[in-house]
Amino acid sequence: MAPERVAALSISNQRETFVPLAAGGAAVRPAIVWLDQRCRGEVRWLSRRVGARRIHEISGKPPDMAPVAYRLAWMLRHETEQYRRTAMFADVHAYLAHGLTGEFRTSWASADPTGLFDLRERRWSPEILRALDVNVEQLPMVSPPGSVIGEVTAEAARATALRAGTPVVAGGGDGQAAGLGVGALSRGRAYLNLGTAVVAGLHSPEYRTGRPWRTMMSCSGSGYVLETSLRSGTFLLDWFVEHFGGGAREALQTAAAEIPLGSGGVLALPYWGAVMTPYWDPNARGCLIGLTATHGPADVYRALLEGIALEQAMVTGMIGEATGWPVEEFVAIGGGASSDLWRQILADVCGTPVRCSRTVEASSLGAAMCAAAGAGWFTSVAEAARAMCGEIGRVNEPDAGRQARYAELREIYAGIYPRLRATFAKLAKFSEGDTSL
Repeated sequence: MAPERVAALSISNQRETFVPLAAGGAAVRPAIVWLDQRCRGEVRWLSRRVGARRIHEISGKPPDMAPVAYRLAWMLRHETEQYRRTAMFADVHAYLAHGLTGEFRTSWASADPTGLFDLRERRWSPEILRALDVNVEQLPMVSPPGSVIGEVTAEAARATALRAGTPVVAGGGDGQAAGLGVGALSRGRAYLNLGTAVVAGLHSPEYRTGRPWRTMMSCSGSGYVLETSLRSGTFLLDWFVEHFGGGAREALQTAAAEIPLGSGGVLALPYWGAVMTPYWDPNARGCLIGLTATHGPADVYRALLEGIALEQAMVTGMIGEATGWPVEEFVAIGGGASSDLWRQILADVCGTPVRCSRTVEASSLGAAMCAAAGAGWFTSVAEAARAMCGEIGRVNEPDAGRQARYAELREIYAGIYPRLRATFAKLAKFSEGDTSL
């Protein structure tokens, strides 16, 4: 095959894009976001080939639609010719590094979310690659976060205004980098990203796996992150405000703050995008329970805030029970962290102080910490994190009375999904039937 016909594939758990390696190469394909569920069948397919338990042991993540491995499986099965023509499967980190240095290089913490990386051995997994018919030569070289992986080329300097010869340093994923940015490198402090998805992470010095979390590489280059992930965060709130709240977010926030704890008996299961931790069920769906004619948009809006908080409290409690490491405080980041109401609900439901970082872009700060270590300003990324950690602003302390009431609600909430799991499976099977009628 002529070189101009060979394409690289840039992939993260956010999107995948074909780009030409040379002029006249493959056309750019539309982005596929990580919420795309077309690879549901490939989750089962790859799990059968490798073994679900073995995938979890290697990658730190139970089989699920989020990791890139299952999108590769989908391409292998449905776009076989294009798949065979691909010269390099590169995550976004490696794609950007290639643009800056001419080399496809990524970090342990960026290779990790692909689901192709062996977290214990810190290398691409031969077992998973073999199942996907991918050679290690088709993947970027991996390096520790905070290590220099190349220099800005003259061509890249002309395109970016960066100085030629500037060192390029390995970074990591946004969640792991945010953990650095807020100083979540001890067992007691966890980051809580209230973004499109709600993602929380607790540092672990040793490798551990469990269904209540997905295990990630730490951007410090030492240790791991036990991370929970709920696909429906501000995405869910935006959906409700747009479709049922007339776009009046501030009015809904104000009205919801006046509604008593428990939203007048409305309870939300926030699985609008299925569920990852702790159930890993692609059939799960969101639902509202307890609606009556007396409820209005503000009641439902508060129920969504409370439902997300109840979910976070549940999975955080599961991690504490499994590891013996209770979360002593959350540091909230992301767009949702600007809501004092939501932070207070989270503090009351979780029984844990919720601190708000003054650093708006904690992930960028974490990346800067990696760069500072790579530049030699600090002896390690962890040292850089201690010196550069963002300041903490407002703190929401849990109220003892509300915490006790929410504990009762948590018990009710914990029973909802187990009772509906079979129903969700039946609905999924029904929806896959003949839709032409």
